[in-house]
Amino acid sequence: MSISAMRSSRGMTLIELILSIVVIGVGLTGVLVAFNQAVSHSADPMVRKQMVAIAEEMMDEVGLKPFAAAANTAPAGCARNTYNDVADYNAYKTTTGICDIDGTAIPSLSTYNVAVAVTAGALPNGVAALRIAVTVTHGTDTLTLVGYRTGWAT
Repeated sequence: MSISAMRSSRGMTLIELILSIVVIGVGLTGVLVAFNQAVSHSADPMVRKQMVAIAEEMMDEVGLKPFAAAANTAPAGCARNTYNDVADYNAYKTTTGICDIDGTAIPSLSTYNVAVAVTAGALPNGVAALRIAVTVTHGTDTLTLVGYRTGWAT
């Protein structure tokens, strides 16, 4: 083996080393920027899922009530325990957070609010229906879930 062959196989030159450090640094910067964006918005999906869960729960509660209107007494505060038909939920709205059906506030949901609008109408096939729109808000975020309740059981 010649001396010139031994010198060329000893390692990296200073220029090669600096160039590899720059390339790795640029690549690592891109990965860290992407990671930072993902972490900074990681709570957003949780808030959205919570809004969907609140809207679905309220939609289920309203949809399970009878279609036909019936007399009832007005509830106190945000309670809904005297609501006995779908139309009773029209114009229901909270302003100080979510509460259970008896009106007990749920502290972990105090930053969310819900509103319900029930309007009479008909489906495209002519069947009488009530349109139920549940709107959940959290700060500036809003989610609206729409469903229909027909008088199939009456």
